[in-house]
Amino acid sequence: MCGVFGINGHDEAANIAYLGLHSLQHRGQESAGLVALDDKGDRLRRHVAMGLVSDAFGRDQLARLPGRAAIGHVRYSTAGSSELRNAQPFLFDYSGGSIAIAHNGNLVNAGALRTRLEASGSIFQTSSDTEVIVHLMAQSRDVDVIGKLRAALAQVEGAYSLTLLTNAGMLIGVRDPHGFRPLVIGKVKDAYVLSSETSSFDLIEAAFVREVEPGEIVIIEKGGLTSQRLRPEQAGPSTPTHFCVFEHVYFARPDGMLNGRSIYRSREKMGQRLAQEAPMDADVVIPVPDSGVPAAIGYAKESGIPFEMGLIRSHYVGRTFIEPQDSIRHFGVRLKLSPVRSVVDGKRIVVVDDSLVRGTTSRKIVKMLRDAGAREVHMRISAPPTTHPCFYGIDTPNRSELLAASHTLDEITRYITCDSLAYLSHDAMMASVGGAATGEGYCSACFTGTYPVPLGQTGDEAALVTLRRSRV
Repeated sequence: MCGVFGINGHDEAANIAYLGLHSLQHRGQESAGLVALDDKGDRLRRHVAMGLVSDAFGRDQLARLPGRAAIGHVRYSTAGSSELRNAQPFLFDYSGGSIAIAHNGNLVNAGALRTRLEASGSIFQTSSDTEVIVHLMAQSRDVDVIGKLRAALAQVEGAYSLTLLTNAGMLIGVRDPHGFRPLVIGKVKDAYVLSSETSSFDLIEAAFVREVEPGEIVIIEKGGLTSQRLRPEQAGPSTPTHFCVFEHVYFARPDGMLNGRSIYRSREKMGQRLAQEAPMDADVVIPVPDSGVPAAIGYAKESGIPFEMGLIRSHYVGRTFIEPQDSIRHFGVRLKLSPVRSVVDGKRIVVVDDSLVRGTTSRKIVKMLRDAGAREVHMRISAPPTTHPCFYGIDTPNRSELLAASHTLDEITRYITCDSLAYLSHDAMMASVGGAATGEGYCSACFTGTYPVPLGQTGDEAALVTLRRSRV
């Protein structure tokens, strides 16, 4: 999962994009980058660095990115290793000019396309699947950029929300026909903005306009915003949409709106339904902060059990889910959370978390709470069991590492050493986000194993393992 941002028509484009990336920092902490168009020389200038946005950019770096248009990216790796050469946006020169690209999502056929492109003479500079799109564009015989982009995207499969910037002053946003990943349009003064989430709009005082539709290309130039279809023969979306439900469960910021729904309210409803499905006689409800807070509030409201902040999070430690190395992830759990003894000592506690993946974090939380004097610890998860890996842009582990893929509820309960454990049902989760019980309109493959886009020619387990191993 990554975050993308773009702006066109603002005198301080790079500064606004920098602020936008700050608001998207939760979507990636490995690297950050900006490309800005210098209007005086029609030149695209780039700066990328490893680490957080605040580490990557200072006053001097932003001063070297003049112009009225810019795109930005925050990254954590789902395809390609975590190193500077894979930091986005990428910037390429070709016979028609220069183009920069930033990508949120994952292409499931990138490996096969890369092999074909290399056989025909392409030389790749990165290990990211995003570069495949640019090489496909370069091979297209179309003259204009939009034609090249269409030709390239007609060959890729999987999830992509893209922002592109050309040295001719064209800002482009495009979303795959299934709409896996979010992309929204805003406006600040006379400038149009593209962002992965609406949460960035409040900071830059931008007004929300609408979401980019699945299968839509939006083009922002001096003349304003125009829209085209990826497949020109289609007047509107015709492919079934599969918006990632995990955005609502965990990934997106709770102050945003995605797929027409409030993230906060969706999570609160998940907690309310969890209390209906898995009630518990307890003294206090506590969340695993921060993403578990709205669901815990919903659980407390529905159950009538008091809500307390029994765990305090250090905000100087990153999100443990998206750290790339196990050693950092496990160390981060101990640094990240601390129990409030006055809240938990001697109490029967319901702990509400948004997901349980490997189980290592939950196990440590239960131990911390018992060490702080908790009499009983009951875990409640506001999503179904995570049983399958994601191949569309969420870096969930291989299936062998997913606890719920190979263990029963009783076995997981014993492993994390809690007194009881319950998950939210799939139907209740879908109802909480306004979807049909069947999951229509959403992708919930990580919970069901039903992948809406084929993952290879065979579609068998061996193909899935190969795809996972390609993510260094």
